[in-house]
Amino acid sequence: MADRRPRAGETVQATSFADGDFEDADLTETVFVDCTIVGAAFGAATLRGARLKRCRLTACRFSHADLGEAAFEDCDFADPAAQQGVSFAFCQMEEARFARCDLTHARFEGADLYGAAFEDCNLLGANFSKASFHRAFGRKVVRSAVRFARCSLELADLSGARLAACDLTGARLRETDLSGADLEEADLTGADLFGAILDGARLAGADLRGAEVSGLDLRRLATYEGLKITADQQYRLLDAMGVDVQAE
Repeated sequence: MADRRPRAGETVQATSFADGDFEDADLTETVFVDCTIVGAAFGAATLRGARLKRCRLTACRFSHADLGEAAFEDCDFADPAAQQGVSFAFCQMEEARFARCDLTHARFEGADLYGAAFEDCNLLGANFSKASFHRAFGRKVVRSAVRFARCSLELADLSGARLAACDLTGARLRETDLSGADLEEADLTGADLFGAILDGARLAGADLRGAEVSGLDLRRLATYEGLKITADQQYRLLDAMGVDVQAE
């Protein structure tokens, strides 16, 4: 059990931290490998450029922390006993990367996730309420950037999210709340949208080729002009609209 805070740039291996107080700590570019961190508070801590590999972080709170360009690989944030996930509320997370992490029920309320990447992660029930995926480049230019490649986002809350032109290839979006979300020009190839809540969502120009679209009713969308689908998908979309497609 560690008895002190790690220092910025330090490498920490196979160490356990219980109920640690890391508030306001400077952990810039600190590396954690095979560590266990339970019940720790990282409020307003700086972990910019930090690297965490194969770590278990249970019941931790990162509210208002700076996680810009931090990388998490094969980390487990889930707490099955408490049915509560890690909190990243109001964190700075631009360009952060999560690969093969369990983020079940994680909370990203109000977080800045511009340029963040999630790859092969479990985000079951994650809450992205008021999270920001976009950035303004001048008065009229606003760009969104985030990647959710091959992630499970079942039951997640992405309502109203600005995800235009973002990468959701192979994402599992069953019963995900995407109501009012901007997905125009988004890459949704191979995604599973069965049961997704898309009322008022914008899908103009989105690429849904190879996606599971059964039950997707285009009439409930705000936009769908230029939507890209394959020939076999058109029958599922027409069926969802009540059109009886007859074979010749």
